[in-house]
Amino acid sequence: MCGRFSLATEQSVIEEQFDVLIQEELSYRYNIAPSQDVFVIGSNGQDRIGRLMRWGLVPPWSKDMKIGYKMINARSETIDEKVTFKTPFLKKRCLIISDGFYEWKKNGKDKQPYRFVMKDRRPFALAGLWECWKQDEKPLFTCTILTTEANKVTENVHDRMPVILRKDDLNMWLDPNFHKVKELKSLLVPFDEDSMEAYKVSNMVNSPLHDVKECLEPINSK
Repeated sequence: MCGRFSLATEQSVIEEQFDVLIQEELSYRYNIAPSQDVFVIGSNGQDRIGRLMRWGLVPPWSKDMKIGYKMINARSETIDEKVTFKTPFLKKRCLIISDGFYEWKKNGKDKQPYRFVMKDRRPFALAGLWECWKQDEKPLFTCTILTTEANKVTENVHDRMPVILRKDDLNMWLDPNFHKVKELKSLLVPFDEDSMEAYKVSNMVNSPLHDVKECLEPINSK
């Protein structure tokens, strides 16, 4: 699964890399947790649109927004079969932008957090789905992160990882008029391990209250 990540990259870098104009000022986030706002890029079929959405998908038919706490991730293998996800999979795909995600490795009774990043430290696009919930007066936009099998960088810590999309696949994933299930699912595979690396970080990542730069810093590997 993917339950925590960061986005502490200059806004101008994000705009240039993902060809999107961001209308609002993004804050640096070092320890993003479920139910918090995340930066999402969608498409209207012509232009890419960036906005904040709440992390944890709330289906439009749900009576209670708390269901979102159980919908922070969606398994890519069954994405076209599950009632909650199959409609947004065809019509409401998005990119959730990150520059690193965290996973925890069990070590006896303890768990050691690791941060996974690109070797070039560039931000990357996680495959996501979004929905709009209209039970209250103000519409609530929410999203979920797709997961897949671990690659060789992540498998020693966790057996799942978020789907990271290749640059060449972003347009297909974002196109709301593209509905070919087989081709879309072919994108949902483990990312190239040669482009990634991992390192241990402080246990302060364990609490979402610690949204500080120190969360990103490697600790002594001994």
